[in-house]
This record gives sequence, C-alpha cells and structure tokens, in this order.
Amino acid sequence: MKNITAEELKSRLSSGEKLNIVDVREPSEYAEININGKLVPLGKIMGMQFDDIEDLKDEEVIVHCKAGMRSMQACVFMEQAGFTNVVNLVGGMDAWKKLG
Repeated sequence: MKNITAEELKSRLSSGEKLNIVDVREPSEYAEININGKLVPLGKIMGMQFDDIEDLKDEEVIVHCKAGMRSMQACVFMEQAGFTNVVNLVGGMDAWKKLG
C-alpha cells in the first residue's frame, strides 16, 4: 500500500487528472462532505463485496475515510482481494478539510 497526502491529492485533482477515488465512510458521513469518490463503506469491503469497483483491480485506486484508519484497513483487504495499486489518503477527510 502506498500513501498520498491531501496536498498531493488536491494538486492531482486540480490539474484535471482522472482519479479512481473510493470513499469507505458511511453514507451519512459522505452526505456531509465528499470529494466525489465512489462510496463503498468499509463493511462492504471487509465482506469482500467489490462489485462496484471490481473493474479497478489493475488501476490506481485512492482510498479515503475520515481520518485515515478505516481506509488503511480497506487498502489491506483490497490488496488481499487482488487490487494491485491501492493508495491510502493520509489523514483522510480531516486532512482534506484543513486545506480549505
């Protein structure tokens, strides 16, 4: 698993790069603030329910949550399921919000 900072992610998004972002928070958290990632709550990932993102197994997938811990767990499960390029957003949405 690789890591990415909120600053690096923001820079890549600002440059118009098309990114595969997976948000592993709960729907209520996603409704409050999101960066247009695909919502796949951690419980689905831990249950190996990858239907929504199966086609991304060989692509870079940036995973985030609120603070970075759930996304780290999700990255481990995804790697075990054969995802080859998972990237954890360090600090999650907490770090993203600090950027303004």
